Formats: sequence, C-alpha cells, structure tokens
Amino acid sequence: MKFAKKLIAVLALVPGLAFAAEGGFPLEPAPERSDLASLQNGAKLFVNHCLNCHSASAMRYNRLRDIGLTEEQIKNNLLFSQDKVGGMMTTAMRPDDAKTWFGAVPPDLSVMARAKASPSGTGADYLYTYLRTFYKDDARPTGWNNMVVPNVAMPHVMWQEQGVRQAKFQDVPDPHEAGKTLHKFVGFEAVQPGTMTQQEFDTATADLVAYLVWMAEPAQDTRKKLGVIVLLFMTGFAFLAWLLNKSYWKEVK
Repeated sequence: MKFAKKLIAVLALVPGLAFAAEGGFPLEPAPERSDLASLQNGAKLFVNHCLNCHSASAMRYNRLRDIGLTEEQIKNNLLFSQDKVGGMMTTAMRPDDAKTWFGAVPPDLSVMARAKASPSGTGADYLYTYLRTFYKDDARPTGWNNMVVPNVAMPHVMWQEQGVRQAKFQDVPDPHEAGKTLHKFVGFEAVQPGTMTQQEFDTATADLVAYLVWMAEPAQDTRKKLGVIVLLFMTGFAFLAWLLNKSYWKEVK
C-alpha cells in the first residue's frame, strides 16, 4: 500500500515536470542538414570554435572519414600539432584553468545532442536555439548571456560571425496574477554587425548542430539502413511461414 501511494505521488508530479521543462524559452526547430557538405562544415566549425574549451572524448578524428573527409584533409585542416588522426577529440584546456576562467568545467560534447532532448524539443532544437540566442550583457563575468540558459557561464564563441546583439525586455501585466508584472523578452537589437548575415549565421549554426547530432551517434545511418533490411527480411520470413503453415494445414481442412 505504501509503495502504491508513493507511485501515485510520483506519477502526479510527472505533468508538472513536463510543464516545467516546456516553460522556458521556446525552442526553434533545427533545419535538416544531414548532407556530407553540411556535416563537413559543421566539423570545421566544431574544431575551430568548440574544441578550444570542450572535448568530444568519445570521438576519434579518423571517424570523420565517415562524412567524406580524407585522412589528408583531416591532418591539414582539423588537427592541432599535438593531435594524431587516430586520437580522441580532446581539448588542451586544463580542467582547473577552465573552472577558474568560467566557474565550471565545460561539459564533454560527445553525446550532448542526445542528452538535451526533452518534451520541449529534440536535442538538435535545443542546441540550434541555444547557439543563436546569445546577447551582450555587461553584468555577466563573460559579458554574454543567453535566452535558453540564463546566466550561462559560456561566452558567445561565434560573436564575430553573428555580431553583437542586445536583448530587449518589456514589463507587461501578469495574466495570472493581478497587480504583478512580468519582464518579457520582446526581441534582439543589433549593436554591431558580424562577418555573416543572419541567414548565413543560421545556416552555419545548423551545420554545426547537424555535426553534433551525427557525432552523438555516428553509426545512425548504418543502423537505419540495417533496420530497413531486417524489417524486409522479417516481412519475407513471415510470408514464407504463412505459406508453409497453409501448406501443412491444407489436408486437415
């Protein structure tokens, strides 16, 4: 009886937890960018912008051959001097230095695209929205803030491409509580242009996110193709089993 009561109490909390997960900044669907050119561009952006602080310790550089890169291209364009093609994609930043500079050790990004999936959207949706909603905030230690993760410790590593923006907020009446106001986000205001247009930056971000999704499960294409083959085999096997069963019972009927 006690176990049943505890179970009912936990189940009663589930809708509230889902609501809390969906109650933050709305996630924008990430564009589908799974072609090899997009994945290769995403890998380049990952190495140039993310790998300085974050590791991808479950990914080897030579696995990038799966997205059409040759070993020579990997060596010449994506490897730092101390790295080897067969080595893991780890950062040179020491954890204690990272904690001193950012207040926390940057997380490993190997499976981040899978870990961030929620009732609010896929992991790709989360990363795509997160990377595009940084804004200038002089009150923060890094000078940057984020709409998806308020008071984030991470700076905007692609600010030169996107440019500098400020978030605009407006006090509006709370529809659920009379006399109370809400500090509502109403948009971004450009302060300094970047090297890319907003459309170009969105495309580049989508490529980076596509690479992070691929990196979280590099064998996903093989898995999907194998799944189709298995389903076709099972369908054919079921049909043959039906014919055999029909043949066995023909005389009995």
